[in-house]
Amino acid sequence: MGAAAFREPTTRQKLLLYMKKHGTVSVQELAEHLRITKVAVRKHLDVLHRERYLDAQIMRRQVGRPVFVYQLTPRAERLFPTEYEGLAVELLGDMGDLFGDSLVHALFERRMERTAQKYREKIANQSFEERLQTLAQLQNDDGYMVKLEKRAEGVYLFRETNCPIARVADCYRQACQCELRMFAALLPDADVVRTDCMAEGGKCCQYVLTEKQTDQKLMPKKA
Repeated sequence: MGAAAFREPTTRQKLLLYMKKHGTVSVQELAEHLRITKVAVRKHLDVLHRERYLDAQIMRRQVGRPVFVYQLTPRAERLFPTEYEGLAVELLGDMGDLFGDSLVHALFERRMERTAQKYREKIANQSFEERLQTLAQLQNDDGYMVKLEKRAEGVYLFRETNCPIARVADCYRQACQCELRMFAALLPDADVVRTDCMAEGGKCCQYVLTEKQTDQKLMPKKA
């Protein structure tokens, strides 16, 4: 569910927009605003809470029983329209004009190194498949909507169906190259090949990750 979807909001999106404007709200308040039952409101809230877009807490009242109230988490900010990418593209362009393309390249390199270090700490001491699963989850957390699929023994498809920096990548392909190099650095025991790229017109960013065969793996098993 992205920002564009709010042009024709669904019930759940109307709920999110109301909470964005009014802060902490109750089930009763949402039911009255949306003109649906409290049961229906709770179903939407349960889904959003599982996805970590909402926090719930008990509010005690002077009269009557305590009630649950809900508010948006910082994670929910990604669901609302922003111009961060447009601003980033403008700033990168201005820096290139003022200081040269080498500075822009250095900024992408620094971002890659910072992300790689964060990821490297998460995948330390994991098996090849565990590292792929962790990498997929980390990229998911950053908004890339990853699908990891095992195609054969030691061969995996790593698909990113969303690019949270699409406008930046369209203007600066260094972003795409840095991701490819980061994956290769994090998976030194794999051949990393990118077979599709959204910035080049593809429907997704897709990588084929093939575990390299070591001498030990090639040795026949003892009977």
